[in-house]
Amino acid sequence: MKDTSRLRQAVLTWLEHAQDLPSIPQAITDVALAAEPEFDAVINAVVDAAPRSQHRDLYGKSDGDWLPNWSTLLGRSGLGEASRLVAQGATVPVEEIADSFVTFCTAPAPAVENWLLLNGDLPQRARLELGRYTLQAFDPEELSQLGPMPALHGITPGGLDYQLLAGAPFLHAVNPDRAADRRGRRWFDLTGPRPEAQHWRALLPLILWSDDLLHVDAVFDVERGRAFGLNQNHVPTTLQVYENDYGGQDEVEEREYTNFRITSAELPRLQAFCTAITAKIDAVMDGVTSGRSLPKKRARRLERAARHLLQAHQRTHRDYGVWEQEADELHLDYVIALEALMASPKDKHEGISERIRTRAAALFLTPSARESVEGRVREAYKARSRYVHGDLLKDQEEREKLADLHNLRLLVRQVVLRWLVLTPHDAEDLAPRLDAAADGTSRDVAIDEPLRAFFQETPPQDAIGA
Repeated sequence: MKDTSRLRQAVLTWLEHAQDLPSIPQAITDVALAAEPEFDAVINAVVDAAPRSQHRDLYGKSDGDWLPNWSTLLGRSGLGEASRLVAQGATVPVEEIADSFVTFCTAPAPAVENWLLLNGDLPQRARLELGRYTLQAFDPEELSQLGPMPALHGITPGGLDYQLLAGAPFLHAVNPDRAADRRGRRWFDLTGPRPEAQHWRALLPLILWSDDLLHVDAVFDVERGRAFGLNQNHVPTTLQVYENDYGGQDEVEEREYTNFRITSAELPRLQAFCTAITAKIDAVMDGVTSGRSLPKKRARRLERAARHLLQAHQRTHRDYGVWEQEADELHLDYVIALEALMASPKDKHEGISERIRTRAAALFLTPSARESVEGRVREAYKARSRYVHGDLLKDQEEREKLADLHNLRLLVRQVVLRWLVLTPHDAEDLAPRLDAAADGTSRDVAIDEPLRAFFQETPPQDAIGA
């Protein structure tokens, strides 16, 4: 193990020198680029403690030579910000800063992780496993440790307020196939699919758990101990007014989230449900590598249905709230999701809408529920046909249209859940079983018993027996 005491001392000397520097960030950068002795000592100490052969990410080419990159050492490490605070006369824990900088330079480069900030609420320090993903809520101290310079948390003006994120659900997973994007990521990443489509296998179990609206607020990268890429402008906030002890009112900025809230008591149920659903998703998606046509098509149909369901969720900014111009398009997303799962590769085009209607209804346990589902799917399919053929959908009051869209979302969510519970994972097609159930035959064993068993053993938050 290399001796890092020289590097630590070089940083402490540099921070002492920073007291006499202008507090403008560019001025500090100019001093570093001018190779003043104090920063030169830091560079030389980095070369000794973290050679390029072991820490390539710290180096860049300058005049034909590989040298520690000044923008990495000042910017990504947080040393530049610490230097600016010292130059301003702020009291900073220089010993902790030196220790953090040594760790930044000498620790193995961390894996790049994809992180998604969701618009729900979990108990702080809650942690659930969803296949290769983890759903986790942190307290502010834990979040501060993910960045490169925890000692600056709460000192740096204008930085991300981790208090806002206490209890925020983060969905994250290691991405071994992608190097870190030093520029940060924007929501509309043109290099690949939208986040809700790219990460659908982790998001779908959460969507199926509760009928409360859930979507992605931000997507970013994390390199633990190096970079926590969430931009504060990507955290939706709202001002809440509270009565204070002096008879007045205080405005408090809080993170904005929906009714998707999980209590500590619900965590074991949520974990059991997500584990069961993830296993079913994985079993269906294993069909991609199957040598048989039906399992491959079934996997593609599930992915297509999930993507359209999640896309519609993402464009629903609040329950009963969508942009008027997009309402009909969201309607189409939900119908596509229905069609993707209810259609069979052996179906002929004639009579397809009737088969989709009766199969969707067959997924429900009581006659009254099946009758209701048939009616809703019939209306949804008619609206879909009018829309794609260029006709106007029936004129409705906005409230009525949003209510219909809301009910269609809940219906499709239930269809996807029940399809996952019932669908076989071999070369057998679910459609003939649903057709037989719709005709009144083979219902109990093929449909009712598996659904009742699932809802009893691993019920979702809003478990219903219908």
